Amino acid sequence: MNLLDSMNLYLRIVERASFTAAANDLGVPRATATNAIKALERRLGVRLLQRTTRHVALTSEGEAYAQRCRALLADLESMEDEFATVSVKGHLRVDIHGNLFRQFLLPHLMGFTTDHPQLTLHVGDGDRLVDLVREGVDCVVRAGEPVESGMIVRRLALLDEITVASPQYLAKHGTPMCIPDLHTQSHRMIGFASSRTGTVLPLEFVEPQGVRLVTISSPVTVNSSDTSAALARMGFGLTQAPRFRFEQDLASGVLVEVLPNCPPTPTPVSVLYPSQRYVPRRLRVFIDWLALVFSQMKVVGEIAETPSSQGKSKAVGHQMVPAAGSPEVVSPRPTGLDASRPRGASGSAGSESISRHRRRST
Repeated sequence: MNLLDSMNLYLRIVERASFTAAANDLGVPRATATNAIKALERRLGVRLLQRTTRHVALTSEGEAYAQRCRALLADLESMEDEFATVSVKGHLRVDIHGNLFRQFLLPHLMGFTTDHPQLTLHVGDGDRLVDLVREGVDCVVRAGEPVESGMIVRRLALLDEITVASPQYLAKHGTPMCIPDLHTQSHRMIGFASSRTGTVLPLEFVEPQGVRLVTISSPVTVNSSDTSAALARMGFGLTQAPRFRFEQDLASGVLVEVLPNCPPTPTPVSVLYPSQRYVPRRLRVFIDWLALVFSQMKVVGEIAETPSSQGKSKAVGHQMVPAAGSPEVVSPRPTGLDASRPRGASGSAGSESISRHRRRST
């Protein structure tokens, strides 16, 4: 293993905090990885890593060396990209919620792989907190409003939102014609527990005077968007989600749209990737493809400015979360999108990059 390969291996061990995981990522035996790092330490004459059977930690020299390695390898890759005349190549690890992937990206994936035959993809199907650096993930695509995370965020689209229920449920409880009917007709919602706080998230409705958050009875609470959708089909209560999620159910009559004149605000879709001095060409190509695919779909409203590298987004309104015992709160109506209202799930460095007052069934 040459010096550059050893440096790349070393950085992957640092990111993954594991010799085994790093070796698997790079397709080399663990023994080879161990011997390569020992040889690198002998070459430098310093200990880079403190190893135990369960833990790998950087020494102070190891931290300094990792920083220099990142800068050097980024410069080398940047130089290669600048002068490269061949097609992009390499391997990308991405994480995209399954419904988003199947609905919007999968129909176009063959064209992407045909255009870039030397680029391989590992697509994770999830909607969980992802530590991009530690898990070796290049980017994630999530539905929801980003909050500060240290990730770079690029807005891709806005998804139209609806409130739905099954015909059986509406036959039993009545069809609400206005928001107060949710209380007078004793309606129920399928509770969704916040991944950050564990509390049940309220329903959301846009009225002329603002955004109204409504909390009604939720006999069943879940933390899975697929489970929430299945419960709605079975008649357990109201739920809210992007329209695409229920297009087939609406067309077949399995679900019915409720309160169409008071829809939730649209949900943004964003791609998040680690903040770094240089973005590899393979990642730039993939993100540009994502933007192209979503630009061709029908969206709601106007896509906002790309947030800064700190994951911040412009607040164009404000929102208050209902206090305990307060079933409804009205806040001023946002202009196109209430960027201060978190709605999603993703993560980096152990914290959510996207969160929601109301969890969407994406």
